[in-house]
Amino acid sequence: MNASGPPARRSLPIRAVDPADARLAPAPVDAPAGPPPAPADGQRGLVDRFGRVATDLRISLIDKCNLRCTYCMPADGMAWLPKSKLMTAAEVRRIVMIGVRDLGVRELRLTGGEPLVRVDLVDIVAGIREDHPELPISLTTNAVGLEKKAEALAAAGLSRINVSLDTLHASTFKELARRDQLDATLDGVAAAHAAGLTPIKINAVLMRGVNDHEAPQLLDWALKRGYELRFIEQMPLDADHGWRKENMVTSAEIRESLAAGGFVLSSDPRERNGAPAERFQVARAESAESIEGTVGIIASVTEPFCTDCRRTRITAEGRIMACLFSRTETDLLDLLRSDASDEDIANRWREAMWGKPRAHGMDHTGLGDEDFVQPDRSMSAIGG
Repeated sequence: MNASGPPARRSLPIRAVDPADARLAPAPVDAPAGPPPAPADGQRGLVDRFGRVATDLRISLIDKCNLRCTYCMPADGMAWLPKSKLMTAAEVRRIVMIGVRDLGVRELRLTGGEPLVRVDLVDIVAGIREDHPELPISLTTNAVGLEKKAEALAAAGLSRINVSLDTLHASTFKELARRDQLDATLDGVAAAHAAGLTPIKINAVLMRGVNDHEAPQLLDWALKRGYELRFIEQMPLDADHGWRKENMVTSAEIRESLAAGGFVLSSDPRERNGAPAERFQVARAESAESIEGTVGIIASVTEPFCTDCRRTRITAEGRIMACLFSRTETDLLDLLRSDASDEDIANRWREAMWGKPRAHGMDHTGLGDEDFVQPDRSMSAIGG
C-alpha cells in the first residue's frame, strides 16, 4: 500500500470490547496493530498486514438457535443477548451498504445462531437486495422452519442457502442436535430447492463414533438431488470446550471413507479464489469417467487456508471479528448508535481488519497446538 495519497483521515480510536462483557477475555496476540497506512485512491478495501483483502462479509443476525448441536452449543445454560443489544434491520442494512460501497465487499452471508429465528429476516433480505441488486446474498441455516419461509426469502432477493445437516438418521440427528428435527430440516431443504434458492450447499460435521461412517451415504443423497455436500472438520469452537484434535475426523479420513464407499474424487479445475472448501469432482467407481457432481472439504485444522482468507465477520451485536478464532473484538454498535458518519464506521472497520492475526488467532497456524487458546465464544455466538 502507498502511504501517499489523500490527506490523513480522521481516525476514531478502536473501541475494544470490555472483558466483562459478552463472555470474552481479550488477548494481546490479536490486538489491532494500529491504524493502516492512509490508502491511495482505489485502495480503500479491508486489507490486513499480510496483504490479504477481505471481500466476503459474514453477518450474524442473532445468537439464538433452535437446535443444540454438540459441537457448537451446550445442552442448556446459554444466556442469549437481549433484543436491545442485537443490531436492528436498519443497522444491518447500513453495515452492508458501507461494506459494499466503501470497502470492497463482494459477497454477503447471513448467519447466526439460527437466522430463521429473526422475525424480520425477510425484511432484512429485502432491504439489502433493494440497495444492492447484484450482490450475492446467502444464508446459513439449519433449515428448521425454512419450509414456511423459503418462497418469501426467494421473493425478497435471497440468492441461495447453506444448510447444516450432519446425518440422515433421525436417532443420530437427535443425538447430535439434541432435538428431534430431522424431518423439519429435510422439508426445509426441499422447499428451498423448489423456491430456487440454489445452488444448495449442505454442510456436514463428522463426529468420531457418532456419524463418521455416514460420509458415503450423505454424498450419495446429495448427488442424487443436485446439492453440493461440504464436509467440515470439527473446529475448537464448541461451548463446552471439549474439542480434542486427536478425536476429530480429518480430511484425509473423509476422503478414505468416500473411496471405500465407492466414490472416486479428482481435483476440481475451478480456481479456489479464497473459498474455504477444497472442491473435488465426484464419480462412482463403476463409471469413473462420468462426473456426477462435486464435494467440498473444509479442512481448517489439518490443511488450513489462512494465507488466502478473505472473510470479515460482524457478530449479532455489531462487533468485528477479524478472524474466526479472534480473542479480541472491535465494537461498531456504539458508532452505529451515535452521530458517527459512514466514513467513521469504515475507518474503524479498516483499522480492525488491519490487525487481523496471521492464522487461527495467532502468528501461525496450529489449532490444537500448545499455544492455541480457544475463544470463549462458541460458533453460535460468533456467526459462521
